[in-house]
Amino acid sequence: MLPLLLVSMDVSVLYFAIPFISQDLAPSATQQLWILDVYGFVLSGLLITMGTLGDRIGRRRLLLSGAVAFGAASVAAAYASTPDLLIAARALLGVGGATLMPSTLALIRNLFRDSAQRAKAVTLWTAVMAAGISLGPVLSGVLLEHFWWGSLFLINLPAMLLLLVLAPFLLPEFKSTPRPGFDLLSALLSLAAVLPVVYGIKEVAKSGIHVLPLVHVAAGVALGLLFVRRQRSLAQPMIDLTMIRRRAFGGAVVANVLAMFATVGFAVFFNQYLQSVLGMRPLEAALWSLVPSGAAFVCAPVGAMLAGRINRAHVMAGGFAIAAAGFVWLTQVRTDSPLWFVLTGCATYVGGIITAMTLANEMALGAAPPERAGAAASVIESGTEFGGALGMAVLGSIGAAVYTREMAGPVTGPGAGPVPEAVRETLGGAVAAARHLPAAQAESLLASAREAFTQSLNYAALGAAVFMLLAAACAVMMLRHGADPGTPAPASEPLERSGRA
Repeated sequence: MLPLLLVSMDVSVLYFAIPFISQDLAPSATQQLWILDVYGFVLSGLLITMGTLGDRIGRRRLLLSGAVAFGAASVAAAYASTPDLLIAARALLGVGGATLMPSTLALIRNLFRDSAQRAKAVTLWTAVMAAGISLGPVLSGVLLEHFWWGSLFLINLPAMLLLLVLAPFLLPEFKSTPRPGFDLLSALLSLAAVLPVVYGIKEVAKSGIHVLPLVHVAAGVALGLLFVRRQRSLAQPMIDLTMIRRRAFGGAVVANVLAMFATVGFAVFFNQYLQSVLGMRPLEAALWSLVPSGAAFVCAPVGAMLAGRINRAHVMAGGFAIAAAGFVWLTQVRTDSPLWFVLTGCATYVGGIITAMTLANEMALGAAPPERAGAAASVIESGTEFGGALGMAVLGSIGAAVYTREMAGPVTGPGAGPVPEAVRETLGGAVAAARHLPAAQAESLLASAREAFTQSLNYAALGAAVFMLLAAACAVMMLRHGADPGTPAPASEPLERSGRA
């Protein structure tokens, strides 16, 4: 759980640091989005490769190698001096994270053969991942009160050292029987198919439909089709396509993609709203951001209990419908809305999404054969991370487009004047610019920027609500006849185990 906690924290740890990074490194709106989401993009693009590699060389060995890489990339990110260097360091963090995450879920599949024990373990795994995403902003707020933004990355070092010391004693080693050589071409295709699609979607959402972004999307889709075609032709593919075609597995992965799309994509708006619209200090905002996550610890056990009595696909659909209601509630947030109003909407969508995700993870992992646990876990987590990164890109780009549109006109009010280009791109840029303006003009600029940002939050919430309704429909259509997650998946080849339990 330790590496899972750290990797999930790094998805959200920069939420409250964006104003500080904007002031120090002055990134553009596009660079700001890349700083936030390149970690998730690289992570999701390499998870399949690393999961398969873990099946071959051993999941504990991969975990320890990833700890070293993650620690080195953390140092590089902490001392990045330009936006481009920070983006590159975050990409390297994604590489390290991709070696850590598949091992955690794959080890659970191998350690807990009993379906009831595995269900409890997967519930804990999901709770730890959600806790990491929630604790990231809190830790960010605590550190930003006392240190510079680079300290957010240095906290990874003692945890990685602890993992390197304890893992050889506490974790057993699992790996599949020897297979043919590692398929480097499939690994490159899996990564190359992800990045062009994501880049194209980001550019379309930000600037509208143009030829170049569409070319990127088409190129990514073409590479993805080549990847699938290659998997079909290999005797030992990187991804077992027959496993994905199982409704219990493939449908659960789709549900996870849509869940994380909305969760991570909207979280950046919520945290910036607390800090830059309501004017909270980082630590205060981080502590308030923990309140909605409390709903997850209540709703997840309730959902598991209901799933034992009625069709779990219907329970998942209900969770997504509750999440959609929470997002619709948030479309009514205004700059002067009371805090309880915002927290209620966020708690509603968090509770609904975590309920659905817990059941989806359990169903997918139970449908995977133990000897392919690493590859199966990598597919599950690829969907999770890719959904989160894509949500941040799409919802973030929609929000950026709305903010830019709202800030297109002149700022009205006492002392108002022309708005600099940087101010039109991000709320962080407006806050930074206001510090250097006369009081009257700064007040007018901030009022306009906060109103524009709140409008962007409303549109992002509306988009998330639509995707939650789509997720509810997918859960019913794809999973209502899925296999019981407690039913053992067929095994096709023996599993080797070494080390101490």
